[in-house]
Amino acid sequence: MTALLRYQGALLLRSQRWLAAFFAYAAFVAVGIRPGDPVLDSLGYAAAGLVPLAAWLVRICVTNEPGAARDCAAAAAGPVRVHAAALLTGLAGALLTGFLGAAAVLLVGDGAGTAPAATAVAGGLVAAVCALTGAAVGALSARPLLCRRGLGVLSAALGSLLALVLAPSPARGAVSALVAGARSGTAPLPITALAVALAVFAAAGTVACLAAARRG
Repeated sequence: MTALLRYQGALLLRSQRWLAAFFAYAAFVAVGIRPGDPVLDSLGYAAAGLVPLAAWLVRICVTNEPGAARDCAAAAAGPVRVHAAALLTGLAGALLTGFLGAAAVLLVGDGAGTAPAATAVAGGLVAAVCALTGAAVGALSARPLLCRRGLGVLSAALGSLLALVLAPSPARGAVSALVAGARSGTAPLPITALAVALAVFAAAGTVACLAAARRG
């Protein structure tokens, strides 16, 4: 699996398709966060932007490889492992971007009245929750489940929106708790939301990988 992850990571970096997603997220953070804003509010805002970003990156990773190369990799390592590596690569890219965004917020945000260590941990965990939720959306919005590009993009956009507004969503719960914590000066740790997001991503990834195995 390590070799497959390196291979998928190299494909993503060389394709440069991640640049649009990265700069879109950077613009989202730059426009919505100003120096001196409450740090917990800003961390919640930055984390929310990871949901569509993660869905975007996962879609890039599972569609990035030419068909012939993907068939060769699937023949050598199995379609399930190949597809899982693509999903994990997209998730890793979203996590890395999210942690960079959280670090930037911690540098410019107003952390008065909050414990710096607890704030950093809470911000990182909320970023992970949103990245996992977005990656699950991306896994269900790309091949082999949705092969048409237009339908897949529309599903990813709609799924990301629902993940941010529907009450059962772990991303919405984690972001809302962080924003609410800004009023009391406490940084809640989204442990339950993280567990739910992990389960959702695992379920979505399993469905996508099994579909890849059947089509392979």
